[in-house]
Amino acid sequence: MSSKLKQFGLVLSGVCLGVLISLNYSANATRETPVALPVEEARNLADVFNAIKQYYVEPVEDKKLISDAISGMVSGLDPHSVYLDADALKDLEVSTKGEFGGLGIEVSMEDGFVKVVSPIEDTPAFRAGVKAGDLIVKLDDQAVKGMSLNEAVKHMRGKPKTQIVLTIARKGENKPIILTLTREIIKVQSVKSKLIEPGYGYLRVTQFQEQTTADVARHMERMYKQGQLKGLVLDLRNDPGGLLNSAIGVSAAFLPAKSLVVYTDGRTDDAKRKFHAVPDDYMRGSREDVLKGLPEALKNVPMVVIVNGGSASASEIVAGALQDYKRAKVLGIQTFGKGSVQTILPISSTTGIKITTAKYFTPTGRSIQAKGIVPDYIVDESPNGSGADVYLREADLSHHLANPNDPSSSAPAATPSQSKPSSKEKDKEKGETESVRYEFGGKGDYQLEQAMNLLKGLPVAVVPVAASQSTPAGDKP
Repeated sequence: MSSKLKQFGLVLSGVCLGVLISLNYSANATRETPVALPVEEARNLADVFNAIKQYYVEPVEDKKLISDAISGMVSGLDPHSVYLDADALKDLEVSTKGEFGGLGIEVSMEDGFVKVVSPIEDTPAFRAGVKAGDLIVKLDDQAVKGMSLNEAVKHMRGKPKTQIVLTIARKGENKPIILTLTREIIKVQSVKSKLIEPGYGYLRVTQFQEQTTADVARHMERMYKQGQLKGLVLDLRNDPGGLLNSAIGVSAAFLPAKSLVVYTDGRTDDAKRKFHAVPDDYMRGSREDVLKGLPEALKNVPMVVIVNGGSASASEIVAGALQDYKRAKVLGIQTFGKGSVQTILPISSTTGIKITTAKYFTPTGRSIQAKGIVPDYIVDESPNGSGADVYLREADLSHHLANPNDPSSSAPAATPSQSKPSSKEKDKEKGETESVRYEFGGKGDYQLEQAMNLLKGLPVAVVPVAASQSTPAGDKP
């Protein structure tokens, strides 16, 4: 019997090694020198595979074990690398087009739980009061602990008009928050605009999608038909990012032609790139340049960019570029700090991996990673300064990549249990409401009010926030 088990183990070892070798070959097919396969570690993996097949309490399919092994290998790299099965790959393609079925939240994984990076405006999650930094601990009756991020996202998405119950742990709340949400077709309107008052425009970008650059151009052309602008507010709050080319396009709308918008640096030649305000870098394919009809005055109109802790990735690229060129003043709260580039590499015809291949740098050489963009004017979300400390940031995520300008940024952040009570928690103890109740761009938007003061040359009421939020340590060019 033992000899049969041993023989079975050797066969399985060969299968695992063969799979690993094939994966190794696929990943390096375009490279001149393939990376040597670590045989001892591969044997360990095969031994674990063998042990599970023989001794685990219930039978497990080979396909699931291999898939889980790949998923764990990739997700252990950093918070943004992930294995994409057929469903996840399809969902990713659909979401970048701005329409999908679900709840409307940008999420990440932290210590085995799902954390909310940002709710998307005008979606079930946003209307139900889901907040950035919320920790989702249960989906319906199923605990999130132990799920992969793909599994959790798959559970939250579903057919429109079906319901799901989220159990949320929120900083400052003694009891879990239970929310029942009804899924919808999420049609994200990525660009909104209006005239705040004669001569002063408001442009909001909620997410960077395929059509965002063209949408920004249409909105700005329509605004200028109503008259010349004295000032413009670009609102990137709670914008979780999206497509790089769209971020370059939005930046190009306001910067001189051919300006360097962002550059990337990584280990491979493909990861070392510079992106400029030129159609080749912001237009996909050979389509007509959507920015060519913009008024020339748009390049010089005074601008203020509003950001907060929910502004991430592509929105940080735009804010950083406009800030570096002194094209706009940045106002608000320090941004999320996602300064890494993810590339989708196909593994098969239906699966792939999304892995981090480079880091973003602003035109003057500042790294966004785990630092974010520090505003020129630190203004919190309300006059009492109660909003800055509720945001989950890149630096709060376990095994996040360090900022190359500041290696100490890789140090783990304090867990919620270790953190000092926030001003919001103190307000709650006094019986005040926790959430800042206003609509971005609407009545009671304190940061927008201060942005307008800045455009008009009036005093800006800068509200102090935590020192860690306001000091651009390590962001020197």
